[in-house]
Amino acid sequence: MYTVKEVSKLLGLTEHTIRYYTDKGLVPSVQRDKNNNRLFDEESLNWLIGVKHLKQCGMSVEDIKSYVDLCLEGRSTIQERYGIIMKQKATALAQLEEAKQRAKYMEEKANHYLDIINEVLPDDTNPGKWQKNMPIAH
Repeated sequence: MYTVKEVSKLLGLTEHTIRYYTDKGLVPSVQRDKNNNRLFDEESLNWLIGVKHLKQCGMSVEDIKSYVDLCLEGRSTIQERYGIIMKQKATALAQLEEAKQRAKYMEEKANHYLDIINEVLPDDTNPGKWQKNMPIAH
């Protein structure tokens, strides 16, 4: 059995986060000792690892709780669990596209600065020196 402190070191989660996850019911197999301290066995660690991965994928605590509850119901909920995962996948793909657009913008901006540095273009990046009719794209 592992304490919160030991689990924190094992999984790279803060003690606060572990307590929060257990308080939210995301680790159904967590046990308590005579002093009401949380104790974790291998099954509890597996739940925490799963929660950690889902959280890193951007899933909300509420959605993770729904997922955990469905897992506890068993095989009959596989379709619903699949739906939750597919919803999160769609969200992650949308975020990826947004990140690609931001990276493209920054690449274009960096290239623009290189043209200024190499004196191909005048410095038009300082908002204090923009003319009234200058395009907003900079």
